Amino acid sequence: MQQITRRQFIATATLTTGFALAVKPIFAQVITTDTQGLVAGAVKIPVQGGEIPAYRALPATGRDFPIVLVIQEIFGVHEHIQDVCRRFAKLGYLAIAPELFARQGDVSKLSNIDEIRQVVAKVPDAQVLSDLDATVNWAVKSSKGNANKLAITGFCWGGRITWLYSAHNPKVKAGVAWYGRLVGNSTELTPKHPVDIASSLKVPVLGLYGGKDTGIPVETVEQMRDRLKSSRSKSEIIVYPDAPHAFFADYRPSYREKEAQDGWKRLQAWFKQYGVSA
Repeated sequence: MQQITRRQFIATATLTTGFALAVKPIFAQVITTDTQGLVAGAVKIPVQGGEIPAYRALPATGRDFPIVLVIQEIFGVHEHIQDVCRRFAKLGYLAIAPELFARQGDVSKLSNIDEIRQVVAKVPDAQVLSDLDATVNWAVKSSKGNANKLAITGFCWGGRITWLYSAHNPKVKAGVAWYGRLVGNSTELTPKHPVDIASSLKVPVLGLYGGKDTGIPVETVEQMRDRLKSSRSKSEIIVYPDAPHAFFADYRPSYREKEAQDGWKRLQAWFKQYGVSA
């Protein structure tokens, strides 16, 4: 990528096929959702400076579908995130997962987790929020989405973004954040973190966290829960005491079927409660 500009890169970036290299071998219990009755596949989202790839899935018939933004882990929009989109589409949603690292690099081709973190560390929050705005606009104008029924969910890196985007876009009706980091240093690229926006949050966000997550201390979860008490958002946080980080990731050894299924049911109920069910 040394001789290619960021604009040229995002103009030629393509969606990942299969799983990211860094997560192989794939856990045997991986869930695979078919495309029967769906329109599903790669699309391009016009954004500032070019286009970024995204994975989109929706029912093959109908229109005015509730929109759910599906926000990636640090491994990018690989097969797991694409499958989650198909699961939503089977429930009647238009689910879309934009590749939010496209300007910085293709993390799916990196086998070393430290190299992936170096790429992700260069992704500005402002760019991410802008790209998600563009994704919502595209979903409404080009893919039968209902602007009045907008939800968001994300995992790990995407869990943090779920909190931030829910504070950024007042049109979001509900969010579900899966084990997203809550605290951090304020930098030029990441000026605010979920604890910084918690008290002013208006959108109801359900946080799903693991009590044995070694990367997200329970103290920070309690700090977030305390900050949310002064907000008008009606947000809640659930902690699964025995769950590690990435307990929803069915392609990894961290997967915990009981907690993952419970979280998925809670997500559907949360979306329904706040008017974004299909």
